[in-house]
Amino acid sequence: MVRTRIIQAVRSFFIHNDYIEIETPIRIPAPAPETHIDAVESGNWFLQTSPELCMKRLLAAGFRRIFQICKCFRQGERGRLHLPEMTMLEWYRIKSNYLDMMNECEALISRIARQLNSKIAMTYQGAEIDLNPPWPRISVAEAFKRFASMSMEAALENDRFDEIMVEAIEPHLGQLQPAFLCDYPLSRGALARSKPQDSRYAERFELYIGGLEICNAFSELTDPLEQRQRFESERKRRKDSGRRIYPMPEKFLTALGDMPEAAGNALGIDRLVMLFSDANQIDDVVAFTPEEL
Repeated sequence: MVRTRIIQAVRSFFIHNDYIEIETPIRIPAPAPETHIDAVESGNWFLQTSPELCMKRLLAAGFRRIFQICKCFRQGERGRLHLPEMTMLEWYRIKSNYLDMMNECEALISRIARQLNSKIAMTYQGAEIDLNPPWPRISVAEAFKRFASMSMEAALENDRFDEIMVEAIEPHLGQLQPAFLCDYPLSRGALARSKPQDSRYAERFELYIGGLEICNAFSELTDPLEQRQRFESERKRRKDSGRRIYPMPEKFLTALGDMPEAAGNALGIDRLVMLFSDANQIDDVVAFTPEEL
């Protein structure tokens, strides 16, 4: 029941804000070649890890505000917070950036809370979390200074960035109030626009509530030449780590030249349901786990 009401609230929010609900193919010829995300093969094609590339092609074709709730698939992801098949909410809007997306996150989750609980708050695993905006924003570099045993730069150099994020930083985020972790190093934002003030960083954020990562958003990179170079770098990293090299998504790169300034967001519905139903593991909020099929 909680899951149903959340999805209904999501659709109501976006329709009220002039978004068009769309559908894009789940089976695609070429996923984005991101270093740490492995796609599930489907014949000679792949099940989408995200609808991102197709949705951006719709922006390039003239759509202004779009959203969809869909299934995404990632190879090898299974644990307390992970499923190889997940439900994702993605939305994109033109003439906006990652700061606008932060504001929209606050409005969306506050709306869901009001419809579920008649108040802008939740209780998760014994902790009362105040959802009243504005929510604090902390840069990745500052989070490493506060919570980690080494700097962000040292973690990247020693290939420990993801390990330290998961073990030392994420558990501290969003415990009293949701928190935006923002301004990632550019190497951790393969499809994000770099900050005009400092090109070492990407205009990317992740939202944390109760220590859980809920969404990943950024100002979109719209330069097809730079995007191609980023993809080539990601493909090299995949090759160096022994992962499969995906075909280059040429039709996406061609369309990217027509895409206006925009921002996008990918939010995990399963984890959002975990929060609002006070569930400790993702298995508790889906009808069937892979092991039950």
